[in-house]
Amino acid sequence: MDARFRSSRQTICLLLFASLAVGWTGLARSELPPCPATPPPYRQLRYDEDYRYLHDQSCLSDPRDAVKYLPFGEEADRYLSLGGELRERYEYFDHFKWGQGAQTKDGFFVQRYMLHADLHLGSGVRLFAQLKSGLENGRSGGPRPPDEDRLDLEQAFLDLSTGTGDRHYLTLRAGRQELEYGSSRIISPREGPNVRQSFDGLRLIWKATAWRVDGFAVRPVETNPGVFDDGPDYGRLLAGFYAVAPFPLLPGGQLDLYLLEFEQRQAKYDRGTADERRRTAGTRLWRRQQPLDYNFEFVYQWGRFGEGNVGAWMLASDTGYTFRLLPTTPRVGLKADMASGDRDPKAKGLGTFNSLFPRGSYFNRMETLGPANIADLHPSLAARVQPKLLVTVDGDFFWRQSVRDGVYGVAGTLIRSGQTSRASYVGSALSSEAAWEVDRHLTFSAAYTRFFAGSFLKESGPGEDVNYFSAWGTFEF
Repeated sequence: MDARFRSSRQTICLLLFASLAVGWTGLARSELPPCPATPPPYRQLRYDEDYRYLHDQSCLSDPRDAVKYLPFGEEADRYLSLGGELRERYEYFDHFKWGQGAQTKDGFFVQRYMLHADLHLGSGVRLFAQLKSGLENGRSGGPRPPDEDRLDLEQAFLDLSTGTGDRHYLTLRAGRQELEYGSSRIISPREGPNVRQSFDGLRLIWKATAWRVDGFAVRPVETNPGVFDDGPDYGRLLAGFYAVAPFPLLPGGQLDLYLLEFEQRQAKYDRGTADERRRTAGTRLWRRQQPLDYNFEFVYQWGRFGEGNVGAWMLASDTGYTFRLLPTTPRVGLKADMASGDRDPKAKGLGTFNSLFPRGSYFNRMETLGPANIADLHPSLAARVQPKLLVTVDGDFFWRQSVRDGVYGVAGTLIRSGQTSRASYVGSALSSEAAWEVDRHLTFSAAYTRFFAGSFLKESGPGEDVNYFSAWGTFEF
C-alpha cells in the first residue's frame, strides 16, 4: 500500500481507541424535551431531529406526526421514528456550460425519494437507516453524476452513547452517515443536487456544555446509478477534527476550528494528474443573531501533489443586516470569496485550492462554478413579502484568482482549462429565487439565473450567455 494512504489505518485506530475510553459503563441519560409551541421544522440532517416530546400524547398537534414517535413499552427513550422526503424538480439550461457539450432543448426532470427509520433502544443505543432513490428523465447526454441513483442506502449507522444529558455526552457513530460542518463550505451532504453525499467510517462526538468536538475517519460513498451498488471510494480518504465553541470577545459570536487530512488518488487539475495528499487547517467566526449576522472563514492547505508541494488557501465572508422594523424585514447581504489557483503549471507544486466536499448550490442554483481558483463579489437582497413567501435577488461577479489556472465545478472537477487565455474576468450572474412554505411539510420553489459570459469564457470558447430556470416542490414528513 502507498505510504500516502497508510494514515487512514492510523486514524481509524485512534478513533477506535478513543471509543474504548467511553467504557460503556453507563448509558446516556437525558431529559425529555419540553412540548414545543409548534412542531419543529425538519432538519437538513434528518438524524438531528428529536421527537421524544411526543411521549406526552397531548403534544401531538399534527396528525401526520403520528409516525414520528412509536414507543416500545413505558420508557421514553425506546421508540421508532419514521420520516421521508419527496422532491420533484424541473431544470432548464439555455447554453449549458456556456455552450460546451451536450445541450437539452426542452429541459429535464429529476426526482428524489428518501425514507428513513430511527430506532432508539434506550438512551445509549441507536440505529439509523435511510434509503434513497434519485431519478432523471429527459436530459441529453444522460444524467450527471449526482442526478441518478435508482435505489441505494444513503445512511446506516449505529450510535453508542454515554453521558448525563443533551449538554454532556460522548457518542461513537459507526457506519454510513451524512456529514455537515460549519456553513458547508468544506464538508456537506451536497443538498442542492438530486443525490446527496454520504460517507462510510467512524465518528466520535464529544459535547461538554458549550463545546462540541468531532473526530472522524471516513471515505466518501460513490454515487453509482444502479440498485444497491454504492460503495466507499477507496481512492479518497477524509479524516480530522472539528470543534465549535462560543467566542466571548464578540457578542453572540461563535468560533469553529478544524484540522483535516484528505487523500486522493489521481487527482486532476489544470496542471496535470497525480496522487494528492493535503492537510487543511481552518477557522470560522460567525454569528446568526439579527440584525447583524456574519460568517467569516479562513483556510490554509499544505501537503503533496505528486512530487511537488501543495500550498493553497481560501478566504470567505458572508455579512448581512436585517431591517427588522421595515415591512418584509429585508436582509441586505454581501458575500466575498477568494480561493487560490495554481501560479505556474510547469512547476512541480500545486496552488489550486481543494474545497473537498462543499455544498451543492455554492454560488447559485445553476451549480456550475465552484470554489477553486475563483474570486467573487456577491451582493444580495432577501425579503419576506408574505409570512410564508421569501424572495431573494442577487448578483455575482467572478474572476479567476490566477490567470494560469482553469475554472472548476462545485465538485472540484476541471470544467475549462486556463491555458488558452490570460483574461481574468469569468462573468457575472443575476439571480432571483422564491420559496413558498405552504406548511411545515410542503414547499414550492423557483429560481432563475442569467449568466453573462466574461472575457475568459469567450476567449477560451465556447462562451455563450446562459439562461437557467428551475422549479421544484418538496414534501417532507
